[in-house]
Amino acid sequence: MNSGQNCIVCNHTYIDDIQLYVYIPVFIIGVILNALALRVFCCKLSKWTETRVYMVNLAIADCLIPFNLSFKLILKTATVDTLCLILESAYFINRYMSIFLITITAVDRYITIWYPFKAKQVRSPKKSALVCGILWILMVSILWLTKRLDERDDPGCCFKKTSRKASKSVLASTIWGFFIPLIILSFCSIQITRKLTKKKKSNPQEKKIIQKSINIISANMAVFIICFLPINIANIIRFVADYMNATCITIDNIETFVNIAGTIANTNCCLDAICYYFVNKEFQEATLDLAPSYFSFYKQSSGNEDSEIM
Repeated sequence: MNSGQNCIVCNHTYIDDIQLYVYIPVFIIGVILNALALRVFCCKLSKWTETRVYMVNLAIADCLIPFNLSFKLILKTATVDTLCLILESAYFINRYMSIFLITITAVDRYITIWYPFKAKQVRSPKKSALVCGILWILMVSILWLTKRLDERDDPGCCFKKTSRKASKSVLASTIWGFFIPLIILSFCSIQITRKLTKKKKSNPQEKKIIQKSINIISANMAVFIICFLPINIANIIRFVADYMNATCITIDNIETFVNIAGTIANTNCCLDAICYYFVNKEFQEATLDLAPSYFSFYKQSSGNEDSEIM
């Protein structure tokens, strides 16, 4: 098997039809819900809090994904390599921004719940805005450079890996851009749940309220895993297949898995937006009604505006 052989043909396939049927409603729902979320976060709330800053940035990232999906469908065979580079970079920037913002929000919640008094000193809306700004710059710089260095056997084939060389950048982005954030997110979610569970046992009258918070944490964790785990497993499988010089038939089957997993990952922009409204309705009540030792300072910083679980 010639490792330089291009197994991927940039032609219309049944996977493209599936993506079309999925992405049209994802585009409509994602744009509407995230636009409404931005309007609420930016115009309807009077105070800027740490969570609000993270949610605004997440809504921006999620709002851009549907537009990238439309270009992904229309320009699969872009003849201008620079255009392909720009579109692919923007597409992956939005995905990894979502992952890191969700992770940072979980870390912020962990610090708040486990170290409420220290949190007053280390947390502020300005610091959160600075973190988000640095994160945007890093994502744009790293992914733009990564896409420029990636070898492409077919310059006119966008959003598909056509080179048979095992991509170290894809492996690195999978490890650093998903599995490490997954470990951090899992740790924070488990620790927060432990704390809330102990609180539930010591305060039976608040059992129902605290259980709502735990359910929200579990739901958000499940959405994160369902959306992003398949595509990252698919990327690892493709890396191994390229490294082992697998046959074109094998590569074609793996590429089908990659495309299906990518379609699932892209629905995250809608699920995040749905979580905004679910959280604003449920967790606001749950967190602000908990014992002052954990959440009283939220009332001072955000009143009845923001929730702390995304």
